[in-house]
Amino acid sequence: MTLELRYAARSDVGLIRRGNEDSGYASPRLLLVADGMGGHAAGELASASAVATVASLEASPLEVNDVLGALADAIDDVGIAIGDVISADPELTGMGTTVTGIYWLGDRIALVHVGDSRAYLLRENDFVQLTHDHTYVQSLIDGGSISPADAAIHPKRSLLMRAVDGINPVEPDLSMREARVGDRYLLCSDGLSGVLSFTEIAELLVQGDPTGCVTALVDLALERGAPDNVTVVIADVVEVPELADGVIDDDEPVMPVVVGAAGEPRVRLRLPNVRFPHDAQLDPDRPDAPARVVGGPPTAPLALFDSDLVVPAAERAYRESLTDTAKAGQRRRRRSTVLISVIA
Repeated sequence: MTLELRYAARSDVGLIRRGNEDSGYASPRLLLVADGMGGHAAGELASASAVATVASLEASPLEVNDVLGALADAIDDVGIAIGDVISADPELTGMGTTVTGIYWLGDRIALVHVGDSRAYLLRENDFVQLTHDHTYVQSLIDGGSISPADAAIHPKRSLLMRAVDGINPVEPDLSMREARVGDRYLLCSDGLSGVLSFTEIAELLVQGDPTGCVTALVDLALERGAPDNVTVVIADVVEVPELADGVIDDDEPVMPVVVGAAGEPRVRLRLPNVRFPHDAQLDPDRPDAPARVVGGPPTAPLALFDSDLVVPAAERAYRESLTDTAKAGQRRRRRSTVLISVIA
């Protein structure tokens, strides 16, 4: 048997913000959430650049021994991409983004994390947070100054201690973990974790398939007022049978899906030097044309753009327009020790 991911993603602008600065990405190999910051300074450009840059790792599969270094380099590349945008328009200084991602290795996952977007794991009856927030209030919790309950209402709860801003170097948290059949991974922006409790997220995460779960989680965040953008990516580890000749008994792979700012044509047009993934997006030059949606089996991943659903072409064509709302020198290679974690 071969293991693979079945996933879904959704991003919603929320009920208060005028635009979506979150970006999300999901494919059979890579899951990402990026939460842009600096509304006046185009946080949507930062998160979209992050998703596009890290997604470029899919150009060629990574080996186990190379994946953590490649993810660290990708964070460097995100900083370079954001720095290039700022260089072209200095008024955008102040933009930045979180980056939380999972790279799929078949029987293991590699995790990269900067900021306060989160990754969780549901395994059987255990629900755990895999990432550690890089925030001021988390440092107070770690030091014993305040409780998690106090942090939820602290006036500086959104203050980040670490993010990718194109100016300051940043060290991501990196780890590798075992993957098992039945595991469910959740990546989300703080638009979800900031309004739903740990227990509430866990209770919804055990119900239904990935598509139903992302819908339920975002809908509940909206019911709670959704003061921030909300982005959720969920993936299940499933078994895929192999045929007698060793070929995986599965349909053709579907295209990756991109949600939030990185999926908006208007954002992509503002980043002409950034290569975005080939995904089920509208053609920016023909916004009234049908989206490039790939067909797939009933279990193929679904992507939700804000409150709109993209499904395989065999079921429905998505036709609605999305709402408007040189690297310098040799890259320094990281040689620091990386924490390797295996969940027993």
